[in-house]
Amino acid sequence: MAPAIDPLLAFMLFMTVLQVPLTELRRAWSNMRFLGALLLANFVAVPLLVAVLLPWMPQDPLLRIGELLVLLTPCIDYVVTFAHLGQADAKPLLASTPLLLAAQMILLPVYLGVFMGDAAAGLVQWEPFVHAFIWLIAVALSLAAVFQVWAARSTAGERAVGWLGLFPVPATAAVLFVVVAAVAPQLSLAMDAVRAVAPVYVAFAIAAPMLGWGVARLFRLPADQGRAIAFSSATRDSLVVLPLGLAIPGALPWVPAVIVTDVGRTGQRADVRQGSAELGDKGCSTALFTWVTARQEAKMFSRAQRLKLVFSAQRHQGAERHQPKSP
Repeated sequence: MAPAIDPLLAFMLFMTVLQVPLTELRRAWSNMRFLGALLLANFVAVPLLVAVLLPWMPQDPLLRIGELLVLLTPCIDYVVTFAHLGQADAKPLLASTPLLLAAQMILLPVYLGVFMGDAAAGLVQWEPFVHAFIWLIAVALSLAAVFQVWAARSTAGERAVGWLGLFPVPATAAVLFVVVAAVAPQLSLAMDAVRAVAPVYVAFAIAAPMLGWGVARLFRLPADQGRAIAFSSATRDSLVVLPLGLAIPGALPWVPAVIVTDVGRTGQRADVRQGSAELGDKGCSTALFTWVTARQEAKMFSRAQRLKLVFSAQRHQGAERHQPKSP
């Protein structure tokens, strides 16, 4: 089932980006305080935390690079669902998805070189990163833009985007199912690797949300946006980096086992209110994701209706602009 991971990931990211109307994207990117806090938390504060945890990571280069792939890449899919359930402001987080994805693909090779030195040169290959950037970022963004323009100008496009609005959660669940089904048979061969990386994952799960919350306080963000930064700092992009891990020479079975250990951790729950943080277990287990999916499916129709209203308004405004003025 491993060959199905990349196409499903591309479809999932397309579905995720499609949920953000272009007008909302421009508005969210104008919130420089939120964007600054998000980027500082994920690409400065979290790498510093990883540097602190580095001495406790396994010395084996394959195990270490697998753990670094996970910890250095912020989540861009199910974190939005978790943030919504945690009463965070998920809208700017969703709108920041393309920026987070592009930034992590550009910076990840740099961070791997810094943390692993010469060992990274023999393990990290540029081709998977270029492939991921093209198919997971450029193609997904372009298709989403095409569909949104179509929806703004056509009733058929509006209807198509409305129906596609029902698929982000099922698409993410499908990716999770395929990843677990493809990699789980190999976990028994790499249990020592799983036990070696688990303590660092637990330490990261405790420290990262508080670090994100601290950055949010530094930027004086509202409480709901502070919770969103905390969620983003703690939740990692295990699903998206798995193809990068599989491309490492000699990766099987250790690197996928290290990455899937993060996917399979018991679900994260963050309740950050009035400057305090209460943290539960972290990750996205199959059972938790099934529960989240059930909760979110009931809200998908209303989201699709909101998108329909946005695209209807855009099409109506376009028609008014082209209407000839009366003498």
